[in-house]
Amino acid sequence: ILGIHERGGTILGSSRGGFNLTKMVDSLAEKGVNQLYIIGGDGTHRGAHAIYQEAKRRKMKLAVAGIPKTIDNDCGLIDSSFGFDTAVEQAVKAIRSSVVEATCIPNGIGITKLMGREAGFIAAHATLASRRVDLCLVPEVPMKMDGEHGILDYVFKTCKKQGHAVIVVAEGAGLSMMTADSKERDESGNIRLPTVGKFLKDKINRYFSSKGEKANIKFHDPSYMIRSVAANASDSVLCNILAENAVHGVMAGFTGFTSGIVNHRSVMIPIPAITATSPIKLNPKGRTWERVCNETQQPHWNNV
Repeated sequence: ILGIHERGGTILGSSRGGFNLTKMVDSLAEKGVNQLYIIGGDGTHRGAHAIYQEAKRRKMKLAVAGIPKTIDNDCGLIDSSFGFDTAVEQAVKAIRSSVVEATCIPNGIGITKLMGREAGFIAAHATLASRRVDLCLVPEVPMKMDGEHGILDYVFKTCKKQGHAVIVVAEGAGLSMMTADSKERDESGNIRLPTVGKFLKDKINRYFSSKGEKANIKFHDPSYMIRSVAANASDSVLCNILAENAVHGVMAGFTGFTSGIVNHRSVMIPIPAITATSPIKLNPKGRTWERVCNETQQPHWNNV
């Protein structure tokens, strides 16, 4: 395992769906496993708690510890999920590329789609870190497309004012305005999302054409790139703290807990407390979103 922290991804592998509690616990018992560390978000933690309860029912000598991990940063109670800081750092690089593309052509519009099915934390924080974004769209804030102070009007005026516009959009933004192509679901039971990038591109192109103008749109989708890279320095430190805390808890005789940082302190949290407060969402009336709107100068659509 020497040097694995310098690689992206996970040597453990990853999967979605297919949870078979009896088969899993039977396998753990057969192999004599007495410590189980489970890494993931609220769904993974619900599975971890089910394993803990089944092991307890069977009176197995099995300690179950969780480590919260979700790129969307939507686990409740904890300060931050590891990997989020790295994802934002990589997202900013994609936004910079979008800025270059947009500023090099007349009416250049750079659209960067980032991960965030139901939570816009990556999009919001990348926007704040970049300081070059004109419009940030997240799932928690309804989009107003048409009319005065709508997205189309704002993007057009921004282009006329500075010659270009840069847009960051979370993948789950504007779902109420789009229709999914089908009711097809992924392995975790989530309905596959319509493509927000194509939706925005088509709308903006039509609007500019109606004004006798041509929009030059460049679309960037770095979704998998931002989660495939090796952890940056701060996330590497956080990973180490969470891992050590989880092992210390298990060796001290605790089980059914998750390792996290709360108010900058390393703590052990009962798994049900995590699942009961997750997933969380960006507060559309909170300070982070207010900072985003102040930075981009985009209209407020909280009351749409």
